[in-house]
Amino acid sequence: MSRSLRRGALAATAIVFSVAALSACGAGNDAQTLQIRPDNAAVTVDDVKIQNALVITQPERGVKGPAAVSATVFNNASQPQTLDAITLPGTSATVKLTPAGGSGAVTVPANGSVVIGGKGNVTAVIENGTEAAGLGDAQKVVFKLSRTGEVALEAFVVPAEGYFEEFGPEVVPAPPSATPSASASPSGEAGHGSEHGEDGAGHGSEGSATPSGEASHEAGH
Repeated sequence: MSRSLRRGALAATAIVFSVAALSACGAGNDAQTLQIRPDNAAVTVDDVKIQNALVITQPERGVKGPAAVSATVFNNASQPQTLDAITLPGTSATVKLTPAGGSGAVTVPANGSVVIGGKGNVTAVIENGTEAAGLGDAQKVVFKLSRTGEVALEAFVVPAEGYFEEFGPEVVPAPPSATPSASASPSGEAGHGSEHGEDGAGHGSEGSATPSGEASHEAGH
């Protein structure tokens, strides 16, 4: 085999091994990261990796209601640590962090992970969600952990619809659009019609006066 052919064979083998390694990762913990597209925000600090971070807002623009932070937090250390808070710097928004059980601390186990968002998982609700960045923007999100400290990244802001609906906040129905009262026009027409009716009645009485006048005139004759 020529030297160029050997180099080509080695390159092909390297690609196969790379794809196999990625597939193996997808079948492990990463396969449970909300099943969200892998191009979402991710960051690694020491033994902590945060992946698929998103800020999910109400599906309708301009609707006031809660938003939510969704992410997966990995702890590759040999000791557990707690996720103590999530903040959105640059806004006045507050994030209410609730463990899957509904009370207690949010613990990220040693060599394990915690999913934020979705049914049965930890929730991080942005109570004044309109303070989150606009749709299509990126919002800085800080995760504060007991051992690692603050881990920051830029999270995409997406609406709670389609792919992201099940990981987002409770959806607030959009208010009905303001439309003119349907009864206004018919009532106006009814009033106009009654005026015509009164005019018609008046004209009818004038018409009856003429025959009576003629009758009395004939009687005079």
